[in-house]
Amino acid sequence: MNILIAAATSLEIQPTIEFLQQQNFSVQKKDFTVLITGIGGMTTAYNLTKSFLQNRPDHSIQAGIAGSFHSGIPIGSVVGVQEELLGDLGAEEGNHFKDIFDLGLIMENETPFNRKGLKNPHLQKQPKYGIPLVRSVGINEITTRKERIETLTKKYNPDIESMEGVSFHYVCLREKIPFIQIRAISNYVGERDKLNWNLNEAIKNLNKKLIEMVSSLANLS
Repeated sequence: MNILIAAATSLEIQPTIEFLQQQNFSVQKKDFTVLITGIGGMTTAYNLTKSFLQNRPDHSIQAGIAGSFHSGIPIGSVVGVQEELLGDLGAEEGNHFKDIFDLGLIMENETPFNRKGLKNPHLQKQPKYGIPLVRSVGINEITTRKERIETLTKKYNPDIESMEGVSFHYVCLREKIPFIQIRAISNYVGERDKLNWNLNEAIKNLNKKLIEMVSSLANLS
């Protein structure tokens, strides 16, 4: 079994990389590959697709940090993403944002979309890792404007925000590769002062869970 672990930056998964290096990237006869895609949807889509074409994995994991829209998902917590939504592809008309589905450029159930969302159909078949499942909105910026946050919240009712998750879900769904995306919360969406972010706690908890997942996947037959 070949398992790909993707992240936007090496910083986010460095403890896991070191764990795999100690194992020579092979755990219980399972081979692990680490792919650093770069930040944002564009680089993620390109590098992930290129990697899949060169060495198609049996399973793919994306791990990284994210912002939370509400206190129910506090800073430091780790979540699994069951659905990704496009939050920045469309047009602003007046004070309203219309996505590509509203504009009629694509149907909301056109493959691989399901009612506008990119849902993970593999979660029920995977081990339970003791993390809540959430809805994420993908946007290629760190959202800070109050008006933008209100628009995203009313339109998509997301739990978290990330930059690379949409591309990851889209490519995996199109290529029919089983996948899972996990995120650790480093901040609340709209918080501009990075002194109030907790990257260290988020990265620590993210890698604790990721190493647990690696170990669990390694023991699968």
